[in-house]
Amino acid sequence: MNKKRIGVLISGRGSNMSSLIEACKSPDFPAEISVVISNRPKAAGLEIAASKGIKTLAINHRNYDTRAAFETDLHQALMDAQVELICNAGFLRLLTAEFVDKWHDRQLNIHPSLLPSFKGLHTHQRALDAGVKITGCTVHLVRTDMDAGPIIAQAAVAVEHDDNEQTLAARVLAAEHQLYPHALKMFALGEAFVKNEMIEIRAKAQQTPSSKLPAIFSPPLDKV
Repeated sequence: MNKKRIGVLISGRGSNMSSLIEACKSPDFPAEISVVISNRPKAAGLEIAASKGIKTLAINHRNYDTRAAFETDLHQALMDAQVELICNAGFLRLLTAEFVDKWHDRQLNIHPSLLPSFKGLHTHQRALDAGVKITGCTVHLVRTDMDAGPIIAQAAVAVEHDDNEQTLAARVLAAEHQLYPHALKMFALGEAFVKNEMIEIRAKAQQTPSSKLPAIFSPPLDKV
């Protein structure tokens, strides 16, 4: 199998990175992680990736006077690792339009809400404050606007009556760990592709049980 070479960008512990690492262990998974890069040298995810035998690199954004200078080295590191697709996994840096354009339709991100709702930070508390009954997570392609871009896949998580920010965040994170490998697999295989700034799913993939989007609803509807 011709596996896509992935570069994972992190800023912290990289729990979604870990889920991608586990998925890539499968012989039939269509991607492999070539490098994990963090803008924070002390990011815990770097040690985790290194312990799995994955090449890691820290590019400290604080050592650069401009975003463009930082991104020049970031781009070069990705090119040196022959990366074909980027997966942002808790990468807490806004990227310039120039960088985003270089990786147009080749950079994925995961966000802890059902986009386009609750873009930005503090998504779980904002969902609770809004009184929504369903929240979740989204994997999408990166565009210049924050948390925007064609949506590849989403997973739904019910908001329980006694949830707080921490309990809701934990269940959404569990959904993220299922959704990201699923979305990457579809995109790497070409089962999900961009057309007119939206994601389309090939008919064959829609008929394959393994390609169904994971959705987590708790509690059961008959107990609400």
